[in-house]
Amino acid sequence: QSASQAWKASFEEMAVRISEIEDAVIAARSADVQDVGNRILRKLAGIESDDVLREREGPLVVVSDDLTPSDTIALDRSKVVGFCTSAGGPTSHAAILARSLGIPAIVNSGKQALELVNGTQVIIDGTAGVLTIDPDHDSVAAARASARRQEETHAAAVRAAIQPATTQDGHRVAVCANISSLTELPKALAEGADGVGLLRTEWLFLERTGPPSEKEQISVLQEIIRVLDGRPLVVRTLDIGGDKPLPYVAMEHESNPFLGERGIRLALARPDLLRVQLRAIFRAAQADQMRVMFPMVSDHGELQAVTKIFEEVRQEISGPAVVKGIMIEVPSAALMADVLAEEVDFFSIGTNDLTQYTLAADRLNPRVNGLSDAMHPAVLRLIDQTIRMAHNKEKHVALCGELGADIQAVPVLVGLGLDEISVSVPALADVKALIRELSWDTSREIAQQALKCATAEEVRKLTTPYLVGRSTLDRGT
Repeated sequence: QSASQAWKASFEEMAVRISEIEDAVIAARSADVQDVGNRILRKLAGIESDDVLREREGPLVVVSDDLTPSDTIALDRSKVVGFCTSAGGPTSHAAILARSLGIPAIVNSGKQALELVNGTQVIIDGTAGVLTIDPDHDSVAAARASARRQEETHAAAVRAAIQPATTQDGHRVAVCANISSLTELPKALAEGADGVGLLRTEWLFLERTGPPSEKEQISVLQEIIRVLDGRPLVVRTLDIGGDKPLPYVAMEHESNPFLGERGIRLALARPDLLRVQLRAIFRAAQADQMRVMFPMVSDHGELQAVTKIFEEVRQEISGPAVVKGIMIEVPSAALMADVLAEEVDFFSIGTNDLTQYTLAADRLNPRVNGLSDAMHPAVLRLIDQTIRMAHNKEKHVALCGELGADIQAVPVLVGLGLDEISVSVPALADVKALIRELSWDTSREIAQQALKCATAEEVRKLTTPYLVGRSTLDRGT
C-alpha cells in the first residue's frame, strides 16, 4: 500500500478500538485520533485543506456529525454563519470554541440533521436550539430582523462597555473575562472587561512534549500583567485530569476520571509541576494585582496541603504577598464554605463542574445534557450558601462558570449577591449592559423566588418576563 493508504487504515483502526472502550470519556477521544489522522493524511496527499466549503458561496450553515477543535477553528467566518452537529454536547470542545468565537451553534441535534440535502435553506437559532428547515419568506424576514436587532444591541453594549456594571439603584458588580491565552486579552479589554477573572493556564502545558519552564511562565504572566495595566488578574493553577490529560504526565487508567485524580489532586500528586508554577506566579506578581486560585478543592485537608506548598514556595524565593483563593466546584466545598473561607481570601464558583457533580450528570455525555442546567434550584442553593457563608467572613465571591454568560441567569446571580461575574469574551459587553438595566432590589426578590422553585424550567420562566426585548445567550452554545 502507499503511505497514505497504510496511514489511513492504521489510524482508522485505532480510532475504532478507542471508540469501543467502555469508559465514555476515553471513548470520546476517538474523535481526536480521527482528527489528527485526517490532518496527517492531508499532508501526505499534498492537500493544503479539505475545506469542502471553498467553492461554495456564503452565508452557510455547516451540518455535521461532530466538529473537532481544528475543524471549528478552521471555519471560514466570512462564509460560515453557524453550525449544527448531530453529536457533541454544550461543554464539548467545539461548543466551547463556538462560544468564544461568537458562532451560533446547535449541538446534539440527533441524526435526522444529517439527512439534509446540500443547498437546503435553514435558519439556525442558537438561543432556542432550533434549526428551521425550508422556512417561508416571513420566517426568513423575521430571523433577519432578529439578527439585526441582536447586532445593534451588542454594538450599543460594546460602545458603553467601558462603563461600570452598576444597577439602577447603585449596586456595583465587577464583570471580568475568562481567557485561555494572551491573544484573547486585547478583545476582552475592548469589550469592557474589568480584569481577568479566570486565566486558564492549561494552554501553556498542552500540545507539547514537556512542561513549560519557569522562565517561560514568568514571561507570559508578566506580559498579561503589562496589558492589563493595573486591572486584576486571577490565575488558576494547572487544572489537568478528567477530560484534559497531558501526554507527559503519567496517569493510571480511571473508570471515571471526573471523580478521580484531577485538579488539585493531581497537583498534590505532582508537586514538582505545582512548585514551578507557583514560583513563576510569585516572581511575576505585582502588588494588589495578582491572585492565585486552586481548582477542584473538595475538603479542608486538600486546602491545607496546597496552602503548605504555597507558603513554602513563597518563603523560599521571598515572594510578595499574593491573594489566595479556591474554586467552588464540588458540592462538599460549597457545603463547607464557612470552614474553607477561614483559610482563603476569595472564592470563585465554577458552575460547569458544580452542576455535573450536584446533578450526577456527566457534562460530556450527550444523553444527559438535558439534566445539566446550572439554573437548577439545587445548584442555585449551593451558590447562595457559598455566597452567604463567605460574606459572613467578609470574603470576596466570584463566579466564573458558563452560567455567568446566561442572560436568563444574570438577574438571579446579581440578586444572590455575587461580587464578581467572569464570563467568556463575547458575553462581556452584553452582561454589563444587562446589569446596568437591573434593579438591585428587584434582583434580590427574583433570587429569593428562584431558590423556592422546584425545577430549572421554573427558574427560567421566572426570569423571562424581566428580559423582554433582549435575546438570551444560549446556555448550551
